[in-house]
Amino acid sequence: MLQKTSPVVSTRDIYMAFEGANVVKGVNLDLYPGEVHALVGENGAGKSTVLKIIAGIYRPPAGRIEVNGQEVIIPNPQDAARLGIALIHQEPLAFPDLTVAENIFVGAEPTRRGVGWLDWPTMYRRSKEVLASLGLRLDPRTRMRGLSVADQQMVDMAAALSQNARVLLMDEPTASLTPNEVERLFSIIRRLRDQGAAIVFISHRLEEIFAIADRITVMRDGEVVGERDPRETNADEIIRLMVGRPLQALFEKPAGQPVGEVLLEARDLSCKSHFQNISLQLRAGEIVGMAGLVGAGRSEVAQALFGILALDSGTILVRGRPVKIKAPRDAMGYGIAFVPEDRQRQGLLMPMSILRNVTLPTLPQFAQIGWLRPRDERKAAESYVERLRIVLRQVDQPVAELSGGNQQKVVLSKWLLTKPKIIIMDEPTRGIDVGAKAEVHRLMGELASQGIAVLMISSELPEVLAMSDRVIVMREGKLVANFDKSQMSAERIMAAATGQLQTLPA
Repeated sequence: MLQKTSPVVSTRDIYMAFEGANVVKGVNLDLYPGEVHALVGENGAGKSTVLKIIAGIYRPPAGRIEVNGQEVIIPNPQDAARLGIALIHQEPLAFPDLTVAENIFVGAEPTRRGVGWLDWPTMYRRSKEVLASLGLRLDPRTRMRGLSVADQQMVDMAAALSQNARVLLMDEPTASLTPNEVERLFSIIRRLRDQGAAIVFISHRLEEIFAIADRITVMRDGEVVGERDPRETNADEIIRLMVGRPLQALFEKPAGQPVGEVLLEARDLSCKSHFQNISLQLRAGEIVGMAGLVGAGRSEVAQALFGILALDSGTILVRGRPVKIKAPRDAMGYGIAFVPEDRQRQGLLMPMSILRNVTLPTLPQFAQIGWLRPRDERKAAESYVERLRIVLRQVDQPVAELSGGNQQKVVLSKWLLTKPKIIIMDEPTRGIDVGAKAEVHRLMGELASQGIAVLMISSELPEVLAMSDRVIVMREGKLVANFDKSQMSAERIMAAATGQLQTLPA
């Protein structure tokens, strides 16, 4: 890390409000060259809003921004770019049918002097140079559509550097990356830091914060509540600052919960190119964790059980009776609910209201001779808002306006309203803060105590170990291990996921 001199960007008493509600309240931040500055807090704490203010997406009604000690006005992202500021979004902002080079220089393409035509050789040469500065070997002529999310994100960073950005604002850049891709990204972040860039890094994964940050600023309810040196603090203190109270445990699975009858059984399920010969059982009152590396086929098994993917062979039994599940409607009829991995694309209709998202799967129960009963529908939605402690203004607001953790609670509300006996949760706490994560875990324990069978897919080993009565592990489309509570450990699960241990027949 370079020696601090003076901040390259500062915010002073920044305020921001939406529809009368203050989401940023007097925030002061200093961003120094040669430093990775982590910004942490619960969903809705105001972190992303602060970055969008610095990047020119939002114009604050009060406060000021200074760049190199001089007060500036940043009315739009183009002006931010001219000041050397770039925002790297969680989801890459790519033009999929254009090449890597065209995405790097979009809006700033080099042209031939005097004729105005695109200077393709220069664009390819400069693209190679900026990609090489990041340690990347991407072909500038490759179309973006064929790249992984991680590589698309690297192209976003290359685009920022091509505009001479010296301040990189990174909002949840690791949310969709595998562990190997995260480490690759961290290598690039460290390289840019050592070259003098000022980097802001937002993540809900505290292990990442401690791995990459030189300084940590904690926000809560729109305000800065603390600043810490990561070498002089720990995760417990950061969590306490984030939620405003000691958080003794994130996991609240009741101990000694009795396990009942088999509610769902899969026998030798196969789906071409996704998974083969999957057999499992889910019992009443049991939380079964499904672990494995990305691409092992876990999500596909969940989708097949819910009727999204068609099976090539195998049998599904509900309460001991063979059933045919060809569509989600069939699964719902057998008391199965499914919380998908991607809540925004698969779990919610983002422009629609919270109320409509909650009641969508159960609309017939609020209808009489074809007419909706709005009062009953609203009462049901509001009861789940209260039960799951969803933070909102009103149930009629668009679900897109909620934080990620509260959006996840809306997805859960939607399926709990169907009164399921079996619930499949695919990465139920991905991308949500520690407070919301604790709420989801509390709810999972509550569901198990009510005799509901829960299948939880998670890539977070602490979550799997703490919440599961039993863990099954997938590798390359096959079930390779089954551990009960007394057998499971992080080392054994990871050994099974990587092929070093197998407890089931090949």
